[in-house]
Amino acid sequence: MLTLWAAVVAERLGFDHREALTLGRAVAGLNAYSKGNALGLFAPTPKEVHERRRKMRAAEGVTVDLLQRAIPCVRSDDGIRALSGDQPINPASVDRYLASKFGRALGEVRDAMTALARSMTPTRLAACAYQLYEEFRPTVPAGVKGWGAAGILSIDKIRSLAR
Repeated sequence: MLTLWAAVVAERLGFDHREALTLGRAVAGLNAYSKGNALGLFAPTPKEVHERRRKMRAAEGVTVDLLQRAIPCVRSDDGIRALSGDQPINPASVDRYLASKFGRALGEVRDAMTALARSMTPTRLAACAYQLYEEFRPTVPAGVKGWGAAGILSIDKIRSLAR
């Protein structure tokens, strides 16, 4: 859900479709990592490794702010690509992931999210995109019980937010 929404928001903010897919995947990955840490499901990266990565990214790439996350990216011949670890994310793999999660509903969900994103200026959307996500994301149990749990998406809820 978050991958698709972040990609839709990134497109509304001016990134091309393939760039937006990688940014969406990175946002979802960073959120999952933060939640996993908070739930004690895995240990955070040691400080020295994190600092080394930060310096490497600062020297070689760019950072894109999206849905309250600073996304490390690199420029390539094909445009900006968000990083997973130190590797650029492949937009085709994100497309396959979204298709596997949403199935035939992908187009309808994407259309509803796009209408919501277009219902406001890019500046306003950039400021409130994560709060909008919190409004329409499916409800799952709190804590470890909710880790990876599927919820029921209401497309009508997304559409209502666009009005």
